[in-house]
Amino acid sequence: MSAGDERTTDGPIYRPTERAGLGAPPYAPPGPRGPSERVAWTPPEYAPPAPRHPVDAGPVPPRPRFDPGPPFGPGVVTPPPPAETRKGENRRWAVGATFALVVLLAGVVAYQAVRIEQLGDRLAASERTQADDRAAVAGRLDGLDGRAADLEKKAGAAFNPEAISSAALPSVFRVASGDVTGTAFAVGKQAGGKTNLITNFHVVEGVYDGGGREVFLERAGKRYPATIVSVNRGGDVAHLRTSTKINGLVTAKGGVKSGQPVVVVGAPLGLSDSVTTGVVSAVRELPDSNGPMIQFDAPINPGNSGGPVINSAKQVVGIATAKAQNAEGIGLAVPIKVACDAFKIC
Repeated sequence: MSAGDERTTDGPIYRPTERAGLGAPPYAPPGPRGPSERVAWTPPEYAPPAPRHPVDAGPVPPRPRFDPGPPFGPGVVTPPPPAETRKGENRRWAVGATFALVVLLAGVVAYQAVRIEQLGDRLAASERTQADDRAAVAGRLDGLDGRAADLEKKAGAAFNPEAISSAALPSVFRVASGDVTGTAFAVGKQAGGKTNLITNFHVVEGVYDGGGREVFLERAGKRYPATIVSVNRGGDVAHLRTSTKINGLVTAKGGVKSGQPVVVVGAPLGLSDSVTTGVVSAVRELPDSNGPMIQFDAPINPGNSGGPVINSAKQVVGIATAKAQNAEGIGLAVPIKVACDAFKIC
């Protein structure tokens, strides 16, 4: 639009034909207008803006341009990072993975250590329990041993003449030596099909001194021949042997004490299988004996000579030999050790 063009409005009239500061007329406020007034308006011509700096300041440096980078979106390929960047990332990943593995292994090792310690504690507790159990078992065994010893002691103290007689009678026989009658009993084990027996020497003295060596064993109406093997005059004992199989009695290894109960088995006055009981009165030396003699109070009579004197443990402790004349309850026996040492058959 030229400088002469005008536009009319219902407001005041402006004529901005020149820019402020470039020769524009002074501003005049608009006056009142009427309804018929028309306002002419002329658009300004374009003019470049005045420089902000003095003219002689030189050119204005260009403003930096914003670079948004590579475009993104569908169909746009992002270029890979440089090789050095990828190597750095790989190294960081490897270090991180190694560290994680080390942490994991450390955790596993710690867990295993804890488990091993727990197992060690359990093993130690189990060993302590086993040791306590063994100690308890040993204590119980010791208690049982003590009770067994007490029972054996009580069994030995329990004197049972019936049981002793039942065990001894099959091994005891009446001896017929010429016109003398006495008693003999089997001892030890059989040797070469032979049975060894012991009796008093004075029972077989007549036959032996007469040059004879044969005597007879009698029991329950049966008669068995026996041979006089050897004799001990000082100890008043004799060793017989027979081919008849007879179970031998057990001989005691130790001595006797006063007050011990005993059973005497024999054939007094020829009466076979006679049993009497008593106690050991004393062990004493006699003027006409070659060693100590066992004194007991069980009744004996002629025919008991050579018979066994048996303790409560069913062991032979002596050989009945004699009785006091004109007195009762005084019997004498040779200790079984005399015959065992003389003949070596026990």
